[in-house]
Amino acid sequence: MSDYFTVPKISFEGPDSKNPLAFKHYNPDELVEGKSMRDHLRFAAPYWHVMRNVLGDPFGAGTALMPWDDGSDSVENALRRVDVFFEFLDKIGIDYYCWHDRDIAPELNDLAKSNAALEAVVAKLKEKQAEHNKKLLWGTACLFAHPRFAQGAATSPDLNVYAYAAAQVRKAIECTNELDGLGYTFWGGREGYSSLLNTDMKRELDHLGAFLHMAVDYKKKIGFEGPFYIEPKPREPSTHQYDSDAATCLNFLREYGLMEHFRLNIETNHAELAGHTVEHDLTVSANAGMLGSIDANRGDQLIGWDTDQFPTNIYQTTQVMLVVLGMGGFTTGGLNFDAKRRRESHHPDDLFHAHIGGMDAFARGLKIAAAIRADGRMAEFVQQRYSSFDSEAGQKVESGKMTLEELEKIALANGEPQLASGRQEMLENLINTFL
Repeated sequence: MSDYFTVPKISFEGPDSKNPLAFKHYNPDELVEGKSMRDHLRFAAPYWHVMRNVLGDPFGAGTALMPWDDGSDSVENALRRVDVFFEFLDKIGIDYYCWHDRDIAPELNDLAKSNAALEAVVAKLKEKQAEHNKKLLWGTACLFAHPRFAQGAATSPDLNVYAYAAAQVRKAIECTNELDGLGYTFWGGREGYSSLLNTDMKRELDHLGAFLHMAVDYKKKIGFEGPFYIEPKPREPSTHQYDSDAATCLNFLREYGLMEHFRLNIETNHAELAGHTVEHDLTVSANAGMLGSIDANRGDQLIGWDTDQFPTNIYQTTQVMLVVLGMGGFTTGGLNFDAKRRRESHHPDDLFHAHIGGMDAFARGLKIAAAIRADGRMAEFVQQRYSSFDSEAGQKVESGKMTLEELEKIALANGEPQLASGRQEMLENLINTFL
């Protein structure tokens, strides 16, 4: 144990505790709807924020204190970070983690050398997973940071860049499989365009579809059984990204015959940048049977970029958990804290305060969502609102057996419709009684 953090192991002390380094609501063994909080929430920590985020912003250099990191791109430094990371996972009580290949091992501007460095770190991660009883929620390849990907990776106009991206993805999938990862994520930060003046969109999308089919073929070849995820985001760093929101991703997957191989990984801040609420994109995904995992964070309405703040809004975590519980819970996915401390929160111990807040917020959201479901009034109201479709005529509509002529006869016989109130305010008040 490296013991780089001064805090003790975080424990549950209940809502009356004044200890800032204790859980007030997240009790991992507490049962909710017959399942433990630990199993409902499946928290994961992102390697890129916990171990690699220096807390810089567009206007200033990083402030994070990381005494374990010598700032080099050496394999030795990368291996040292692994010890620190698993100390963090143990002390905060998080069972899963996620990584990009270039977070855990250095980019050495030589594919063979980068692969060798990645293999060395993966070997240590595998040892630490077994030692600490932790699991990899998903892995992914970083196809957006290096200058070679400035014009895209799987949508690059340059075949050599496309080939390099394919090689990097092949290795990342292999490493994910080696670590018994539960899934693998594709995020297309550079898969889009800055201007349509120099872009053949149709050709780029065709190339992306072919790329993902090759990934599916390789997954089958090596026996990787976890799902592939696509994570939607509308822009940033590209002006427009091809995976802009949940509906767009689903349309792409259907068009290119990939639906059976993929699920969606929905992030709160990304959904908001797309002009949606997170519950909208979660619901779109869940309705299609395609909600696989969630990146838990929040944005800032006063700032127009992806701020990746820790989730503290109880109303929002409640809405998220209503969708998750409604779909029957996670299977291979979970709640990955794709969130970073604020630039002012530079001390290593601030990592614990940040994750405690997020974990407690989701624990409260889980309990409130379960109480709303047990109460039943909201579900009953929604069911009653659509009850006219439970009639014989309504059932014919929903089964695809109704005709326009038949509906016209109903309209002529019934006269002008009289709408019932939607009672939005009453339902908002109802939710507030549980908060």
